[in-house]
Order: sequence, then structure tokens, then C-alpha cells
Amino acid sequence: MDVQVGEPPQPAKHAYSVFAIPPEDVTARLKKLMAGLRLEFGGPEFEPHVTVVGPVSLTEDDAIDKFHAACQGVRAYTATVEKVATGTFFYQCVFLLLHPTPQVAEASSHCTGYFGYKSSTPYMPHLSILYGDLSDDEKKKTQEKANILDENIGNLSFQISSLALYETDTEDWKKIAEFYLDAN
Repeated sequence: MDVQVGEPPQPAKHAYSVFAIPPEDVTARLKKLMAGLRLEFGGPEFEPHVTVVGPVSLTEDDAIDKFHAACQGVRAYTATVEKVATGTFFYQCVFLLLHPTPQVAEASSHCTGYFGYKSSTPYMPHLSILYGDLSDDEKKKTQEKANILDENIGNLSFQISSLALYETDTEDWKKIAEFYLDAN
């Protein structure tokens, strides 16, 4: 009797992303704004976040190892909104464009190095407030509505003191790990 010995099954790979998480008070403020926009313009509900590393295909163990290694070299930093802006992609429909300060840019470049993430475009720090496929007119109305719902949103500044690793290849993103950053 012949017994076939094959390779052991390989752990499944998924898409993992690293997000900067706003503090609880800012998250609550953003969720209120996002709910107001969804009420009028539709779109899915999602957690407020700033993408630090875009989706990378890894096993969960590898993603967790890279995440913890990357976080060791990042200190808490300030993110400041430049303006409410619109984009051309579903996931960048309407967003808060962040000032690309050295600390913001360094957090991303440091972490992307650990994950081997390569992007075809320069890093644009932003915090999406509405996902959707809207016309340019609808996006302009959404921008205006955001500034009405929260008139100081364009001047928002907040501390990023934690990063989170999410599995992002399904519609329901799943938080895998969170890391609290050391203060400066």
C-alpha cells in the first residue's frame, strides 16, 4: 500500500492593515458626524481610523509578529486635520485630510518597512468619514454637510496613542491586536 506524504497544510493568508486609532472622545465625535452623513448620503458604518499600512497578505502569526515589531519604534504623535476633502475611491469618498507632519509620515514609513508594504502613490494621511460611490455634486454636498454637522471639524487635532492590526479582506473588519504607544 502506497502512502502519500504531502506538504503540511499552510496557514491561510489574509489581508492585514495597520490603523492609527483616535482617542475615545474624538472617536465618539467622529462617529456622531459619520452617522449624520450616512443618514443623508448612505454608506456602510465603520470605525474611525487613519490607515498607517494598507492591506498586506500575510498569515495571522506573521502579521502579529510584524505588527508588534513595528510598534516598538513608534511613539504617540499628534494628527491635525487640514480640511474636509473628497476622493475618487469608495474608501476615500469623503475624508479628513491630515497634515503630513514628519511624525505622521514617519509612523507610516516606519511601519510599512516592517510589513514590506509598497504603494504606487505617496502616503496621504486621512481619516475617512464616509464610504461610497457618490457623484462630484453629492461629494460637495457631503463636504458642506460635514462642516455644518461639526463646524470645527476642519480644525480638529488629536493624539494618536494606539495602533491596531485589523484583518481587512472581508466586509466585516476584525481587530486582531492593539498596541498602546509610548508618550513622547
